[in-house]
Amino acid sequence: GSNVLRMSSGIQIKTKTAAQKSKICSPESQPKPSDKLNPKTIDPFHAYSQPPSAFAATYARGGIPCRLVHGSVKHKLQWECPPETVPFDPLLLTLAEGLKETKHPYTFVSKEGFKELLLVEGAAEKAIPLLPRLVPVLKTALAHVDDEVFGRGLDALVQLSAVVGPSLNDHLKLLLTNLLKRLMDKKYREKVTVALQKLEHYGGKVS
Repeated sequence: GSNVLRMSSGIQIKTKTAAQKSKICSPESQPKPSDKLNPKTIDPFHAYSQPPSAFAATYARGGIPCRLVHGSVKHKLQWECPPETVPFDPLLLTLAEGLKETKHPYTFVSKEGFKELLLVEGAAEKAIPLLPRLVPVLKTALAHVDDEVFGRGLDALVQLSAVVGPSLNDHLKLLLTNLLKRLMDKKYREKVTVALQKLEHYGGKVS
């Protein structure tokens, strides 16, 4: 009998409404508050380990409407609903937060999700009002010690610039120190130079 139940609950999750109500999770996926507070479940050695990032927590909760689909050659993202129907606030910010993840699948989902969300029609109008909140988030990725995180932040910045154009110019000052720091690094010089050229191109002449 339990099999039938499990199947039907699986079907339920796939319906649109469940995806939209992503805040309501199945009880199994969320630890009960009492478990969290139960001293037996707290590992003393992990007291100093980092809590899951906002992105990981949101992803685990089903709050990010796209998933990684493993392909034999290349991974791709599958959206639960068309990306153009997804509110940029907060998803674009959450995906940008995810750029500083170092674990799979978060790295792929955040990078690819950010890119695909910016490709939807009308992305510029949706992204521009978020720039004051988005740029500081990208800055943390660009300031990250991990080279891959920096690379993802840089790609995301260029993608954003391509979409919002000159609207980004006022915010770039916040990021230039991080970019110039990597410009000194042989490994990144070319990549950063190209990125700066693109930013200049999309933004018109940066004064």
